[in-house]
Amino acid sequence: MDFHQEILDQITDNKRHCNITNSDKSYGDFSTPQDLLFYEKETNTMNQKSENYWLLDAPVSKAIWHMAIPMMLGMSVNIIYNITDTFFIGSLNDTAALAAISLLLPFTTILMAIGNLFGTGGSTLFSRLLGSENTDKTRQCSATTLWLSFIFGLLAAVISVIFSNSITRLLGADTNTFAYVRQYLIFYGIGAPFIVANFTLEQLIRGDGESVESMIGMMISVGVNIVLDPILMFGFHLGIRGAAIATVLGNTAAVTYYIVCIWRSGNQLSTLPKYFRLEKQMLKEIFSVGLSAMLLDILLIVSSLMFNYYALKYGDYVLAGFGISQKLVQIVDLIGMGLYMGVIPLIAVAYGAGNKLRMNEIIKKTTIYLALVITCLFVILFTCRNFIIHCFSNDSDVIHIGAYILTVQLCSSFFAAGAGLLTGIFQAKGEGTPAVIMSVMRGLILIPAIIFGNYFFKVNGVIFSLLVAEAISCITGFILYEVGNKKSSKRLE
Repeated sequence: MDFHQEILDQITDNKRHCNITNSDKSYGDFSTPQDLLFYEKETNTMNQKSENYWLLDAPVSKAIWHMAIPMMLGMSVNIIYNITDTFFIGSLNDTAALAAISLLLPFTTILMAIGNLFGTGGSTLFSRLLGSENTDKTRQCSATTLWLSFIFGLLAAVISVIFSNSITRLLGADTNTFAYVRQYLIFYGIGAPFIVANFTLEQLIRGDGESVESMIGMMISVGVNIVLDPILMFGFHLGIRGAAIATVLGNTAAVTYYIVCIWRSGNQLSTLPKYFRLEKQMLKEIFSVGLSAMLLDILLIVSSLMFNYYALKYGDYVLAGFGISQKLVQIVDLIGMGLYMGVIPLIAVAYGAGNKLRMNEIIKKTTIYLALVITCLFVILFTCRNFIIHCFSNDSDVIHIGAYILTVQLCSSFFAAGAGLLTGIFQAKGEGTPAVIMSVMRGLILIPAIIFGNYFFKVNGVIFSLLVAEAISCITGFILYEVGNKKSSKRLE
């Protein structure tokens, strides 16, 4: 940091002595215009590197935590959002309204998946371009990604409004829930462009190394939603429509904040339509990597619904145990996810810059830190498992089965974190095929694991299915990673 400051101070002093004027064609201390142009180019490069200190030059450990901690905090905020939103809707004292939210989960997940399609694909490509110091392409990439996400969100809005009745029936709404599902669907769908853009911009901002700004945007979205939920639902008597509007306005506020951040950030990110260009190679790279994130979102929600279906076969207490343990394990998974997602831009920039040593050091240290974080959380939750579950339920059967399920799922968190990190590495390097394979596997393996586990081992098979699926996915990802490294080494030879 001091080194960079010394250089910048020297540049400033030199500029003061240049005395360049257009009137007398003087070039100060430079003998030719070419020397001046070279100097200006080097100055701009140094300024850009100074802006990208955390991505390019910071010590690896400091860079990892600088990027990861805000992301970890931001992911934790999402837990609060899910709890409070459910709380306010539950306060309507209408079981049908609460059930409607569960039925709407596939629809809301699809919008999130579209946002992650462009967010993951666009941000990783942006970071690689940033590493190669291609400013023109970073502008094109960010603007194209943003406007594509907005256009797809707009299409989703049109479809959700025009076909609201058909979509509502497709989601499984019955006579009691139909009106609630349709109301939420329409108002939430109208805001789809901003919801999709929010997921996209958050990742683009983080891809530029602005991890704190990324976290603030998440907090703005959640904060606005929490404040407006009771006002719109109860103050304006909008009911479930108020919950949908509050969510849309929260996302809109976050999008506004991110755009302001981009305008202030300099010349690497851009939202200007003039940089929006549908270039075949760029679109290929965005979609090939982004598809993995989209598929993972969709497949994990399908597997989650299957979990609930098979758990219910063994009684309400098993389903309750699953529900409690999943909420607790979600804390571990989201914090771990915040860590490895936070370092994806670091890996992408190092890869784009051709700095293999730095990239490998980032991966190695992230793996160590991730293992330590998951282990600490495992020990805490495992030690206090009975007490924590007792806070949710007084039923001895629920406490017993919940503690058992929690232990198994905590073990699966290690493999889930490993699989997530490996997927992130593939995404950062622009390797779409292994990233898609990993995402598909994590979702698809779980489905037959639940079915066969239930058939052969009954409730134990259902409980252990997640552990089996995550372990297979993690091992597969490691094999793909090693094969990729060997191929790269052979090409270099």
